[in-house]
Amino acid sequence: MNRINELFEKKSGNVLSIYFTAGYPTINSTIEILKTLVSAGTDMIEIGVPFSDPLADGPVIQKSNLSALKNGMNLKLLFSQLQNIRREINIPLLIMSYINPILQFGMEEFCGKCEKTGIDGVILPDLPPEVYMEEYSALFQSHHLNNILLISPQTTAERIREIDKLSTGFVYVVSSSSTTGVKNGFSKEQLEYFLRVRNMKLHNPGLIGFGISDHETYELACKYSNGAIIGSTFIKMLDNDPGRIDRIRDFISSIRT
Repeated sequence: MNRINELFEKKSGNVLSIYFTAGYPTINSTIEILKTLVSAGTDMIEIGVPFSDPLADGPVIQKSNLSALKNGMNLKLLFSQLQNIRREINIPLLIMSYINPILQFGMEEFCGKCEKTGIDGVILPDLPPEVYMEEYSALFQSHHLNNILLISPQTTAERIREIDKLSTGFVYVVSSSSTTGVKNGFSKEQLEYFLRVRNMKLHNPGLIGFGISDHETYELACKYSNGAIIGSTFIKMLDNDPGRIDRIRDFISSIRT
């Protein structure tokens, strides 16, 4: 069974997923960050592939993307860095990217590399679900990859049902129509949206992302879903300081308690 599905079978709530950009803050940070996040108690990790035009991402993640690209990070190098990761890490790992870098790399080769390195799922915000089903779903299934689809406050109930049927692993519940980034809590409208989705009792678990920045927003998101995804706030604290490892552990601890 896919590790993402195993996670949600064992843990139905308070799932914490962390996103970071591969190759940031340094070209060799990826494995160090992964291992530290696991030891700190993270449930699932999204590894971002740097891209020059990340449309869904706010300034913090955009900046990390540009820095990682300048550092020389790309898909080929990322897979090389991850080739032995399953000797040390057992939690679910996902790759978050945009469709252009994947197509340039080659979709079939990409899926094969994901399976070989132990990647459990992929998030491609600009890949329409219908295109995925028509062109790539069989390929993903043959390589045991979950494709994580997104919904937003503007997604109709009918569309949410359709996306739920097409999803494998979990549904990514985007908290707002804006890009990723640190927000100051959730509005009344956002909470109503979370409640609406929760009351739909979808087949797949749901994780809320965008705007989760601290213990309070994490806890609130977990009241309406199976857990939360944190990206921008985590990336913001990463730099070249030798104390990075301790700060990662402190950060995860501050979210959990």
